[in-house]
Amino acid sequence: MTENQVNQVSSAEEEVAAICRDLIRIDTTNPGNHSGPGERRAAEYVAGLLSEVGLAPEVLESHPKRTSLVARIEGEDRTRPGLLIHGHLDVVPADAKDWRQHPFSGEIADGCVWGRGAVDMKDMDAIMLAVARQRLREGRKPKRDVVLAFTADEEAGGTWGAQFLVEQHPDLFEGVTEAIGEVGGFSVSVGDQRLYAVQTAEKGIAWMRLKATGTAGHGSMIHNDNAVTKLSEALARVGRHQWPTQLPDATSQFLTRAAQALGVEFDPQDPASVIGKLGGMSKMIGATTQHTANPTGFKAGYKVNVIPQTATAELDGRFLPGREEEFFAELDRLLGTAVSREFIHHDVAVETTADGDLWNAMKSSLNAEDPEGIVTPYCLSAGTDAKWFSKIGIRCFGFSPLRLPAELDFPGMFHGVDERVPLDSLRFGVRVVDRLLDIC
Repeated sequence: MTENQVNQVSSAEEEVAAICRDLIRIDTTNPGNHSGPGERRAAEYVAGLLSEVGLAPEVLESHPKRTSLVARIEGEDRTRPGLLIHGHLDVVPADAKDWRQHPFSGEIADGCVWGRGAVDMKDMDAIMLAVARQRLREGRKPKRDVVLAFTADEEAGGTWGAQFLVEQHPDLFEGVTEAIGEVGGFSVSVGDQRLYAVQTAEKGIAWMRLKATGTAGHGSMIHNDNAVTKLSEALARVGRHQWPTQLPDATSQFLTRAAQALGVEFDPQDPASVIGKLGGMSKMIGATTQHTANPTGFKAGYKVNVIPQTATAELDGRFLPGREEEFFAELDRLLGTAVSREFIHHDVAVETTADGDLWNAMKSSLNAEDPEGIVTPYCLSAGTDAKWFSKIGIRCFGFSPLRLPAELDFPGMFHGVDERVPLDSLRFGVRVVDRLLDIC
């Protein structure tokens, strides 16, 4: 990077923390329905920042206050396929009494910006905005068209955000073939090395409501047709089931790289031997070595001496890429014939390969800022808006680059308490994303 480029990027580095703080202070809590404050205020704030530098963002509302925003930056070569950079504006709920800093304060303490969304994912939203504003002020076009999308509702499956955009406004993504979004490109300290985990796959989602039906009656009598008993037994079978180890390619590649960093051999039949040495990353990677199905709720009855006719429960299922059919076959066997299921939310697994020009550009951009970093694919155990964008033919990666302190439990802060992002990591992200737009 030339001295002139350093100067060009410096104001974006200075601005990124302020934007991140402003976004955190706008409460966009998404409780999973329309009872939250919505994303409207945040979308209007983003629209204002982009309008200031000459863009004409489209603000789109799928339901009152459930608001997304899309803007296109013209590239040097408009005949090339476009790149989508997407981030969501909503956050999960937070209880202030559990936090060291108020979750909607955007406080700066201990070299970090604190608050709900600091890592999921108003940090990347701020990086996107800071880089775009600086480049537009200076007239520096990206190599190709870049579409910026700031979405609603990602934390509840994207129905009112990314799904609404791809189904009702697909023209906004015309010519776009690749995308980068959240939960990737962050550093993981393994041994004395830093691995940069770029997401190339994510598990599918099956949030389900289960139901058992029996015969209502008096609680004092012998009762062999009890809906509560039927459902409880089925939930216990599912919750205690040991799913077989099956490694997606991205998980296998990540664990192979991690084993090399640790100086040990990787045995695909015993991934736990490496996973156990990954610190905070162990839960995220461990969940991608098998399907998961976790009971998360149970409802039955209305009086202690009344046997209810029905019992219901909620189940969070996540299936590995390419293995959806086998997941449901095994789940139905475990549930048995006495329990029915219906989807609360069902979405695909996503998987691509670690190759191509965009992959090489992400790798080059990271290594330019951290020459000792090792870039590796990985599979995400959760889900992102990439699921919706992949349905219109866009190849998606998780790439929100951050160089993180070794002691920071970054994966543990997703939906956790005391969520925070280091100021130095935000500035690192600005430099990497700016560089990426220069070379891809």
